[in-house]
Amino acid sequence: MVLSLCWSLDSKISLKALGKEASLVFIPLAFILNRRLNRRAVDDILKNYSLAMCLFCLYCIIRATVRYSSSGNIDVFFYHELSGPDLNAIYCSALISLALFEFISRKNKTFWGYIATLFLLIMVFLLSSKNIIIIDVALIIVYYIFFSGLTKKAITITVCLFCLFASALGYYGKIHERIAHEMRPVAVPTDITGVHNVTVGEAWKTDRFTNNHYFNGTAFRAYQIRIFTEMLQEDPIFFNGYGLNTSSIKVDQKAAEHNIFHGSGEVVGYNKYNFHNQYVETFADLGFFGFLIVIIIVLVNLINGLTAKYFVHIAFAVLMISLFLTESFLWRQRGVVFFTLFYCLFNDLRPLSARLLNLLRPNKVKELEQV
Repeated sequence: MVLSLCWSLDSKISLKALGKEASLVFIPLAFILNRRLNRRAVDDILKNYSLAMCLFCLYCIIRATVRYSSSGNIDVFFYHELSGPDLNAIYCSALISLALFEFISRKNKTFWGYIATLFLLIMVFLLSSKNIIIIDVALIIVYYIFFSGLTKKAITITVCLFCLFASALGYYGKIHERIAHEMRPVAVPTDITGVHNVTVGEAWKTDRFTNNHYFNGTAFRAYQIRIFTEMLQEDPIFFNGYGLNTSSIKVDQKAAEHNIFHGSGEVVGYNKYNFHNQYVETFADLGFFGFLIVIIIVLVNLINGLTAKYFVHIAFAVLMISLFLTESFLWRQRGVVFFTLFYCLFNDLRPLSARLLNLLRPNKVKELEQV
């Protein structure tokens, strides 16, 4: 990211973005200088984090209830309205999901533990992030099948009941509406008639659009990947990219080239959206080597979780891999802080001195560890 300042399309934009990414340096450094955490210490940290998330969710529900009592608008209990104007519902869902996995994986749950688990699960559904809901449901089913230690009969009953409960939650209210919304336009200004819903094929092939063309989430992401491939063909960015956080300049230029909707009144134009895909965003900004680093990071995280057979670690790794497909998670300060902190926590970095000693004198370190 720092090196990209040398070739950035706008070094001021890249330099400003570096401030948000500082946690990639300082959080790992804190873990390196700290003594190594054991599994019990990590579990205690996760328990405290999970309790804090329960209190935060309770605050969100109370705030929504107060707003509902004055406005009568049921929407305050769903999606961005529930998380609040300063916290994206998808990011909020990711934070809550980790707490949910911690409660799910506890072997000896108390009555309040079950209540907290149910509360967090309902909260994830109320926030209505389709991607996270699907991943959370799949991971919980995986937990009961492979990690719960229940008998086959108990696993079958538990999984069936959970699927029925999740289906009931998913069908109700905004969840069902958001799934159906995938087949409808993202936004329809009142002054435009004759709206045409763009298909995935049209998003990939149509050369020029009009203000009457509107994209659902899937079609718009197809368009974004399409313009990324065009950028690779037109500009020499394969190895170094455009520079940290500057691919947005090219996204805006592509929007003008394809005559895509630029906004109307309070409706935000498609040209203002980034790639909403961490892998593509990294490739466009930092090139192949930046993309490769992200791939290595997420794969190491997943492999370490599978090796340790630690469900919460595995769930975190899978959640991040999937979330990176729909969000530029590391390009947002709250996202990079959350990811870096728990990445270091789960992967348990050793002190720098021990790592260097292990590199220079591996036999001596082995003898010390045996003692």
